[in-house]
Amino acid sequence: MYYSCDKFIPSYIDSFNRNKRNTENKRGLVLPKMEDIESLENEVFALFFPGLSGGETRSKLISIISYHMENVTRLLADSVFLALSYEDKGESSSSALEEKTVKIVDAVASKLKDIRADLKLDAESGFNGDPASKSIHEIILSYPSMIALSAYRVAHELYELSVPLIPRMMSEIVHRKTGIDIHPGAKIGKSFFIDHGTGVVIGETAVIGDNVKIYQGVTLGALSFKKDSCGALIKGIKRHPTVEDNVTIYSNTSILGDVRIGHNSIIGTSVRITTDIPAYSLVTAPRPDIRIRDIREKRD
Repeated sequence: MYYSCDKFIPSYIDSFNRNKRNTENKRGLVLPKMEDIESLENEVFALFFPGLSGGETRSKLISIISYHMENVTRLLADSVFLALSYEDKGESSSSALEEKTVKIVDAVASKLKDIRADLKLDAESGFNGDPASKSIHEIILSYPSMIALSAYRVAHELYELSVPLIPRMMSEIVHRKTGIDIHPGAKIGKSFFIDHGTGVVIGETAVIGDNVKIYQGVTLGALSFKKDSCGALIKGIKRHPTVEDNVTIYSNTSILGDVRIGHNSIIGTSVRITTDIPAYSLVTAPRPDIRIRDIREKRD
């Protein structure tokens, strides 16, 4: 059977023209592609850990690093230019956007060595804190935290440089892969590790200190959203938690709002926190009422 959809196409095309946003200046401009951003993330990971590609000797290591550095900067430049062009609405010349792109790529590329050093600390933190891990290489190769953090630390640099679209695209690709959702605007210190990872959410204005470890299902989220007199959400304000140094947060805990978790604290599992917690605190939820019944017994 043949079915023609031609009758639906004109009205569907018209729906784009009825969009309330002014898109006239954006027509014909191409958005960055998700597949290109995913390739960028893969190349970034390979650049941060070239030994995984077989860089046993110095000469081979240099060759591998050069190869991945070229791929990273090329993919980044192409995607940043597209993102800037789309956001610009056709107001700037192509040469001006190219110049801005080069400055952004230069700024990010110059920090890659520092990001790599931070990721090594993240991996060491995971190895030191997880009795199930056998080596740092195992952490790098098989723990979703490392995939998420390698993408986050690059996306955060792009976010700080006000690059549109790409930082959120990077975080969403990792979210799909690992179940870890880190907004690129969050500020995360050194020696950070997420064990297991599934269901972790870290909001845009969250601040995390050094030597912090969190487990699966942890949310560092907003408690509520303030609105202006017209009912619109007020953006750009601090609405997520601050977690100070040397804090451990166990699974399925939600810390909500602009609250502060004091340093050297331990937050137990399945806790809901909406107030500040002093330093050196142990926070636990009430023990649940567990009932055990022999299923062979007949109910009354």
